[in-house]
Amino acid sequence: MTQLKLVSHALCPYVQRAAIALTEKQVTFERIVVDLSSKPEWFRAISPLGKVPLLLVDDAVLFESAAICDYLDETIAPRLHPADPIRRAQHRAWIEFASSVLNDIWGFYVAPDADGFERKTADIGAKFQRLEDELAHREGLYFSGAVFSLVDAAFGPVFRYFDVFERHIDPDVFDGKPNLKAWRRALSARESIREAVSADYPKLLEIFLRSRGSHLSGLMKASA
Repeated sequence: MTQLKLVSHALCPYVQRAAIALTEKQVTFERIVVDLSSKPEWFRAISPLGKVPLLLVDDAVLFESAAICDYLDETIAPRLHPADPIRRAQHRAWIEFASSVLNDIWGFYVAPDADGFERKTADIGAKFQRLEDELAHREGLYFSGAVFSLVDAAFGPVFRYFDVFERHIDPDVFDGKPNLKAWRRALSARESIREAVSADYPKLLEIFLRSRGSHLSGLMKASA
């Protein structure tokens, strides 16, 4: 049998995408967590970009979450991408959209001052409105309706950030977006998404965010 090892970091949302896909496919895999602040030499040797996730498939190394998820989808049932080529391409584009939201979230939590923080909040809100408009044309719990897809796997980690943010602030990015709120609830209830992180993920993320020295860090400390 093929041996699968997912090289991970405890907080990486891109690792979560691969873990979700593996769990949805009911695949047995080993998870190896690395400290990216002190990368071991074996990791440096096999990671071309010095990033996670990596998927070790026997002796082969796959990197980049999109490539990893596509490999899993092409080789292990059930398929999480649509069969139709047009819809499959559209789904891949929405996964890239999720990555752009993650970039905005990074800007949100590292913004050094209120102005930068508000700009990134507005950027996230605008992207969430675009998602709200897209979801208005769909029925069912997930992005495609009743069927869970890799787009859902990409957005589960996006929404998970806000579970921690909202302990301290209300960024208002979900206000007036009932379809987005419903999708967020459905994803947070999905077993594969819940299990993509360790039980101490919220605590680890809190520690990470407080250590940034950012505007959000200050708001979090003030709310404690």
